[in-house]
Amino acid sequence: MTAVPVLERRYRRLLLAYPRGYRRDHGDELLDVLMESTSPELTRPPLKEVAGLLAGGVRARMLRQARRRLWPEAVHLAITAVAVAGFATLLPYVGVIPFWVALSAAGTLAVVRGWVWAALPLTLATGVKAVAIAGGWQFAELTMIPVEPTAFTDGHLFYRSSPLAVGLGYAMVIFGLVAVAAWRRVRPRSWWWLAAALPLAWAEGGWLLEESTIPLSASRVALEFGVFGLAAVAAFVTRDLRWTVASTLYLVFVTVDLWLPRFEVEYGPVAQKDLTYWAVLVVLTGCTGIATLRHKRQSD
Repeated sequence: MTAVPVLERRYRRLLLAYPRGYRRDHGDELLDVLMESTSPELTRPPLKEVAGLLAGGVRARMLRQARRRLWPEAVHLAITAVAVAGFATLLPYVGVIPFWVALSAAGTLAVVRGWVWAALPLTLATGVKAVAIAGGWQFAELTMIPVEPTAFTDGHLFYRSSPLAVGLGYAMVIFGLVAVAAWRRVRPRSWWWLAAALPLAWAEGGWLLEESTIPLSASRVALEFGVFGLAAVAAFVTRDLRWTVASTLYLVFVTVDLWLPRFEVEYGPVAQKDLTYWAVLVVLTGCTGIATLRHKRQSD
């Protein structure tokens, strides 16, 4: 068996940035061009080609997403993000309420993979328990309330939120699942959505949490800003509104989580850091809409 050159193996890894169908149809041809245009003495692809392949792969994936039905995929994308955020809120308390964290993980997995009829009861049960914990009530089993801080977080579960805010987040996922069921089918999301729960869950101390009214961390802020930025790029590249719809729905979720408790309980004014965080998400969502509309006008 002939050994595969190191350079070719590394190019093949970079081609994983492209969708599977694209690699099947054009991968070998693209690899031949890359190998012919690169000095055989090199063992690593030039940085310019690395950047170009990664950017091309991301663009190809965006264009592939834009070929799917707009509204079902946009709603599914939004509720996937909201479900992952809800799971991330419970995840640090896995040692205290393991059953409910496991139920939330199963429900989130079902949402991500588009298993609507499995996701509905799991999300409903987890949501009712979460609302009960936020309100200081008992449901299904005796739980020590408030749920104590753990090694992964400094605060009690939902101590910065309210039952109504928590319930509206889960209600958004449930109604989104019903809407997706009416559209009959959506394609499964990437498994990477589950991995996103880890940086969202990490809220251990740090300057972002000082005087903060919602559990923020540098990892959560970086992840959300990065995803919203990618949505704006995707909107510009594809001229498709699904990214604007999904970003707007997730922004509604964040807005409810941030502002609704201020009207229910006298928590005081919203922290400046929280306001800045929220304002940046608003601006990025606006950029997503503007990118789509501007690109459409220029193409007309």
